[in-house]
Parts: sequence; C-alpha cells; structure tokens
Amino acid sequence: LSGMSPAGIYLGKVTALTIELLLLEAVLVLGVAVLYDTKFLGIPLLFAIALLATLGIAGAGAVYGALAARLRSRETLLPLLLLPLLAPVLIAATRGCEVSLEREAMSGWPWAALLGIFALVYLTLGSFLFRPLLEDA
Repeated sequence: LSGMSPAGIYLGKVTALTIELLLLEAVLVLGVAVLYDTKFLGIPLLFAIALLATLGIAGAGAVYGALAARLRSRETLLPLLLLPLLAPVLIAATRGCEVSLEREAMSGWPWAALLGIFALVYLTLGSFLFRPLLEDA
C-alpha cells in the first residue's frame, strides 16, 4: 500500500484520533467549568482518566473503522459496532470523573487502572490485527 508497516499506520491513526479527542475534551471541560462553576478536586485523576479513555476509544475506533471500511453502510454500522464495545470505557470514565469532581481522588484510581488495561489491550491487539484488516480492504 504505502510502504509503511501496518502497525505504524494503526498507531498513526490512533495518534490522530487521540489528539482530536483530547482537544475536544479540553474545550468541553472548560465549558463545564465555566457554565456549571465546577470545582475540580482531583485534577491529576481527571487528566489520567481523560487520556486513558481517549486512548481506549481511539484504539477501538481505529480497529473497527478499518473493519467497516469496505462496507457500504459503514457510517451506520460503525457506531453500532463500537457502542457495546465501548460501554465499559464510558462507564469507567464516567465513574472516575464523578469521583474526581465530588470527593477524594484516591478512590477513583481503580477506574483509571481499568481504562489503562482496556487501552493497553486495544493498542496491543490493534497493532497485530491491523495487517489482516488492511489486506482485506
């Protein structure tokens, strides 16, 4: 295709998605802080959860985006494939952010660890599985 390794293409796609999502999250967090006068009690936890959840979403999105690339109805099918898969990420990110906003942040680090495991699994599997997905496309 392009002469690059499939793992490099995958990691490039994940990096691009991560940067876009982190910029969006920064705007949304600033909007929440201004509009709702929110006091952030666990800022390091909030940053860790945002980064790990974003990596998990981007890793899964890149794999399933390549999987659905050849389909005619990919715009409809991709969210339907991703939503059940990303439900644990969304729940863990919501719980972790809730803890970082309400009380002592130490009780939210297990949620960050869960997000880290999910991101690590998808980044590792995606690096290995992206070659067959590109060859099929």
